[in-house]
Amino acid sequence: MNFKKSLSALALALGMVSVSHAAVITDGSTSMEKVMGVLIESFEGNGIDVTYNPTGSGSGISAALEGRADIGLSSRALKSDEEQKLKGIDVAYDGIVVVVNKANPLTDIKTEELSKLFTGEIKNWKELGGNDAPVVLIGREAGSGTRDGFESVTHTKDNCKYRQELTSTGDVITTVGQNENAIGYASLSAVNDQVKVLTFNGVEATEATVLDKSYKLQRPFVFVINKAKAPSKDAQTFIDYALSKEAKPLIEKAGVVPAQN
Repeated sequence: MNFKKSLSALALALGMVSVSHAAVITDGSTSMEKVMGVLIESFEGNGIDVTYNPTGSGSGISAALEGRADIGLSSRALKSDEEQKLKGIDVAYDGIVVVVNKANPLTDIKTEELSKLFTGEIKNWKELGGNDAPVVLIGREAGSGTRDGFESVTHTKDNCKYRQELTSTGDVITTVGQNENAIGYASLSAVNDQVKVLTFNGVEATEATVLDKSYKLQRPFVFVINKAKAPSKDAQTFIDYALSKEAKPLIEKAGVVPAQN
């Protein structure tokens, strides 16, 4: 009798396991928070749980490489050495906007001006027709996809003289919004009325200008997969969903441009 009870308990336990939700682990870019939020929310109810760990693009790429995540999340394209072991799947494209304090009189910024600002060649706002005040440079931490995208386009890689290096897009916006002399960069999808967004080379950052590539300061949102191990069935289901026509309006709602049209 005890043996039968044990079998019954085991069968019940196995049954419980079979109906429990599987988990797909995603890890990486903090700039992809809104996109991941709408995708995960709309994906709920199909028996597959998706978790999102906002750790930064560099950490997400490492998580995919080391097998700690089913899907790494990167807000920059993979580098040639990373592509040897990893595959990148573009999900969306995001404009990187230049943000200043709302009290700053500037409205537009050129590539050369940005380069001179962030490398410390221009130190005072009056050199750009602004107030007679020192420039305060706010950026992201090393490994950030937003930072990589910004520095690549402005040709300032490893030469920026940041006053502060912050770990999230939200922190950059808050800091710039609180300092009249600050300038920083952020994801288009994350900006709010705390800051002023400058046009770049005379072009406003919008979904249309990002998609047609006329707005040049942009980067991809990428799902990163380890080539050595095929995604699990559940992970592949989520990837397919993120690239589907059904997901397209949700990605647009998050303020970025779907890669699949």
